[in-house]
Amino acid sequence: MSTKWGICSAGKISNDFVVALRTLDSEEHKVTAVAARSLENAKVFAGTHKIESAYGTYEELAMDANVDVIYIGSINTQHLSLCKLFLNHGKPILCEKPLGMNADEVKEITELAKEKNLFMMEAVWSRFFPVYNKVREVISSGRIGNIKCVMASFGYPLMGVSRVSSKELGGGTLLDLGIYTVQLALMVFSGQMPTSVTTKGFLAESGVDETSTTTLLFPNNGIAVLTCTGTCTLPNEADIVGTRGRMRIFFPFWCPTHLQIADEKGVENLSFILPKPGKPLNFDNSTGMRFEAQAVRDCLQQGLKEHPIMNHEESVKIASILEQARHGLGYYLDTEVAK
Repeated sequence: MSTKWGICSAGKISNDFVVALRTLDSEEHKVTAVAARSLENAKVFAGTHKIESAYGTYEELAMDANVDVIYIGSINTQHLSLCKLFLNHGKPILCEKPLGMNADEVKEITELAKEKNLFMMEAVWSRFFPVYNKVREVISSGRIGNIKCVMASFGYPLMGVSRVSSKELGGGTLLDLGIYTVQLALMVFSGQMPTSVTTKGFLAESGVDETSTTTLLFPNNGIAVLTCTGTCTLPNEADIVGTRGRMRIFFPFWCPTHLQIADEKGVENLSFILPKPGKPLNFDNSTGMRFEAQAVRDCLQQGLKEHPIMNHEESVKIASILEQARHGLGYYLDTEVAK
């Protein structure tokens, strides 16, 4: 039986998600509907991707009986309301990161999903890449010893992009880029919550974070140093260092195809090939979204409400760390009170 996807929002990331879906078995994954803020945009998107139904409101998508699961690719500030809309209409969801603007929003979404007994996952696609699977395997095997340090950077000149520079649109580089470094650190340190979150950096004139370095301290003397910026291009790699070796996830570390493992036996370089897209993509290695899409189908087939690799508790932890990091820089949302 096929999994019938509905696409919420007709923007760039939604385009890439549909292109990624089309690299999977067409008998297992079908895109049956798309909704956008205007019917015209939805029809253009539907025409480009040969999608049967196009809607000018998200409510219509929520009520479509021919949709099994919704992919939400809207701007950050809409995630809470859209997740609630679809969950309240009985639709499982895969929502782009960040799931919510802060920990309270993420908790509200995860609690509603549990109340409705529906599958829900934050689309942290990185965790489903073959490289990340290998990283988890190496760590759990003890091959590079006890993990002591994670260093990751993510930076692009993005401050001219409205969704990044605008506070009203839920901007800032921590929510847009830094989330990838945070989720990596949490994964490497086995989901342990850091004992300390310290962030230093600069705010843009609009009040959102522009450049920052966050230091996370973990139990057993583990540390993560995470840098993100919207002003320039950083190396955009990640290093994971243990007591007996290290790993380097090469650019782009958030959607990687190359991994280096160095241990007592020498250096091993691994490469994983992604399928070629059938249509143009907007972002690096976007066909890799196929892995999270397949993970969603697997959960739905098995009746699971969360995925063990990216569960609700992990989303709350990520949101909490990002919130503490923002507040450390003085970036507060209008719904938050500066302390």
